[in-house]
Amino acid sequence: MKKLFALMLAAMMLLSVCSFASAESVEEIIAQAQTMTLDELFHKAIEESNGKRFDAVGNSSRGKSVLPLFVEALQKIDPNYTLDYEGGWQQPKENKIFDQLTEDVNGANHVMSMTLIQDGNQIQSKMLDTGLLLNFVPKDWTEAEGVAKEGNENPLALQTLNKVFMFNNLGEKTYKNMWDFVREGEAPLFMGVNSELVGKNFLYMMTNDKYATIAKEAYEAWDGKNEEDDALIEDMKLDAADLGLTGDNVQYGLAWVYLWCEKYNEQTDDGPICNTLVTTSAKDQAGLLVYSKLRSVEETAESSVNNITVAAYQDGYVGIGGYAYKHYLMLTKTSPLPWTSCALIAYMTTTQEGFKAWGKDMGGYAPVPACMQDHSKDGGDEFPAKNDRGYDWWLNEGKLVVEEPAYCASVSGTMSDWIDGIVAGK
Repeated sequence: MKKLFALMLAAMMLLSVCSFASAESVEEIIAQAQTMTLDELFHKAIEESNGKRFDAVGNSSRGKSVLPLFVEALQKIDPNYTLDYEGGWQQPKENKIFDQLTEDVNGANHVMSMTLIQDGNQIQSKMLDTGLLLNFVPKDWTEAEGVAKEGNENPLALQTLNKVFMFNNLGEKTYKNMWDFVREGEAPLFMGVNSELVGKNFLYMMTNDKYATIAKEAYEAWDGKNEEDDALIEDMKLDAADLGLTGDNVQYGLAWVYLWCEKYNEQTDDGPICNTLVTTSAKDQAGLLVYSKLRSVEETAESSVNNITVAAYQDGYVGIGGYAYKHYLMLTKTSPLPWTSCALIAYMTTTQEGFKAWGKDMGGYAPVPACMQDHSKDGGDEFPAKNDRGYDWWLNEGKLVVEEPAYCASVSGTMSDWIDGIVAGK
């Protein structure tokens, strides 16, 4: 029995060492890969994965469409290269991606090589702080002309997507200030804060002093404020203290969040929100939704893109024009095919062909300008709302609230329940 126990203990120690070594080797491969060009990574991928199975998991189903293009790119180097990827790109429902990745990395059989993932809050707390996912920044990305590194490098962002304020312009209401969307009587259409958590991250970010200051400036310029609004902002100083929030103007951001949660009309998806807002029967309705939904509006007698206005595109609009969230690309620390994953990530983030599945629509922006397609004239003179003003405009002029994983994770512990309480009580 003692010998059997000793053998079992030795086997367990060996398994632990092997597991640790495997994780270390992925980190070492990433360190090497970050010094290599895309062409060099392609050669390493061919050596590693020719004839093998590749599995990944992503929030975007478009990931599966890039795999055949990736294989074709490798076949230009080695015509005999093959990769079994059919069914290999999985898209979990109901925010199960974090559980799936955790189980895969901590399990005995590691399948997932990489991920395309959203929700900066959970990425930080469940994936980065735990070391389950590893960041890789391609050399060609780092050295690309005009690359937007700030906020996109750690973790590496595939794209930034915007959700923007829009309103039906057939009625008499005007929306020239961010506070107009939370004035008395408003019920803006919005996906529920717990059905799509990037929306909750947006509300967390509103308490960051950068965006709280924008809220303050907009409030001071707002002609709709009254004594009740003033009193609410004063009360929010106490709430901010209870929530552990700091910043000179945090009460303004928190007051806006309070009013938004109290008033928004919860919807199941951005598609139905868009389809509602563009109709002739939606006079004086407003919403916060993915900008790119406008691309699929079918023009009829009852529905038209011209029935809506993108709030931030108006001359004289004051305050935030919406918010931005990101899709991030990372390797699992137990990646079975790390070289291939690095090559694929580099391909997706540094070439227009690799980014094509996402770049074909307005409202999604790659950090590397060379990856982007021009959507500034998608609507032409006929549908000006579809003429995308681009990444730089939306960040600076449109004042998007941009998700920061570390900040969201730092405040979500207290703010999540506070937000849920307001929503539940309305």
